Amino acid sequence: MDGTKQRRRGDTRQRIQDVALELFAEQGYEKTSLREIAERLGVTKAALYYHFKTKEEILVSIFEDLTRPVEELAEWAGQQPRTLETKHEILRRYSEALRAAAPLFRFMQENQATVRELSIGDMFKSRLLGLRDILIDPEAELVDQVRSLSALFTLHAGMHVLQDVEGDPEDKHKAVLEVATDLITQAHRGARDS
Repeated sequence: MDGTKQRRRGDTRQRIQDVALELFAEQGYEKTSLREIAERLGVTKAALYYHFKTKEEILVSIFEDLTRPVEELAEWAGQQPRTLETKHEILRRYSEALRAAAPLFRFMQENQATVRELSIGDMFKSRLLGLRDILIDPEAELVDQVRSLSALFTLHAGMHVLQDVEGDPEDKHKAVLEVATDLITQAHRGARDS
């Protein structure tokens, strides 16, 4: 298959995912039908079936595509020395991955029952635990282990909680990353001192 056909198919797949996520956010996963997705796209249901047979397939593909950077980050991080610089870089990259996947995480927050039912939450949790295990020094005192874990959750909380806070989105993003970085720095230093 030539590159043009492959790219067109990829673009259609991406358009389907984007429209489906929009509709899921607007009216909920359960209330959205494949017919509505096809109508919004301006294609037939048969054309939609060519790419995805079910809403679940669409949602799982969105999840896999948007969280792939988290998986790649965990693989990269596992090969790095456990230095403070590495931990800072993990937080920076994770922050960017969360930012890119913000629509998916909003969906996950608002549709927790669906997320549990489709096991998406479990898949994400396992990826998050991989990062946790890299950031936490098992020899550290409990308070420093909590700080390390809190750094990750600060990034998550900042993405959701600060949505409604006035201010420039870039400034909010930087502030959240700074707090997470401070937590991991304290944890790393605490572990070295003990």
